[in-house]
Amino acid sequence: MTTSMREALAVASGPVNLAGYETDARPLAPVKHNRDLTNDAAALTALQEQLWAESTAGKERRVLLVLQGMDTAGKGGITEHVVGMFGPIGVQYTAFKKPTKEESEHDFLWRIRKRLPPPGVIGVFDRSHYEDVLVVRVHDLVPPGEWEARYDVINDFEKELVDTGTTVVKCFVHISYDTQRERLLARLQDPDKHWKFNEGDIAERAYWADYQVAYEAVLERTNTEHAPWYVVPGDHKKYRNWAVGQLLHETLLELDPHYPRPDLDVASLETRLAPPH
Repeated sequence: MTTSMREALAVASGPVNLAGYETDARPLAPVKHNRDLTNDAAALTALQEQLWAESTAGKERRVLLVLQGMDTAGKGGITEHVVGMFGPIGVQYTAFKKPTKEESEHDFLWRIRKRLPPPGVIGVFDRSHYEDVLVVRVHDLVPPGEWEARYDVINDFEKELVDTGTTVVKCFVHISYDTQRERLLARLQDPDKHWKFNEGDIAERAYWADYQVAYEAVLERTNTEHAPWYVVPGDHKKYRNWAVGQLLHETLLELDPHYPRPDLDVASLETRLAPPH
């Protein structure tokens, strides 16, 4: 029986058919009630603090959480409810938008490299370098030969990251076409969420099938041993958040960070701090 969230959500090697991944599934959920889907915030916070603390003693390890998914999949929700449990000093969040003029003048990884997490930090990419084999493919923004070559470039790039101390956790948050419609309608029906509504999201729905094909190619061709993909069912928000929290928990437990133990003469220092007589 699978007891690891990483095993339960891992993409199998070989051809990928997203139709075979249920968007409303709840692998390893402890019960059927959403109220019980809560992460151990104290344990996650302690592990993140230890990762940060060990970097002050020269350790180079860091974590990069890559969040990909269709509009309304919940990348922001994961950042708020899961990453938000961590202390701010050890987290770096980046939401990649349409490339700026300056970014467009460089290779597609230029802006990505500028936002890689430093030692001890959990970096979060809300969208990422994968946009350059997704959006550009669906909308024919570059010649096919150019985006086709990027799969190998991405694999080499992520291998470089892993070899230099970065643990890469890649999550594709998988939602259904109907769920996206419901979430877009919910934004329209709540005036306080109108600021989140982008009319372009409706136009993008016309390319849903094309995006599914593009994501299948990503999951198949960049699912490597050093940087595997996880498909996170995203129709249930609380399950989605809990699952990503579990993935991070397992990842940090495996890293097993520890607080540094500097050589301090504690007795002498306590004497110096004693109140004057």
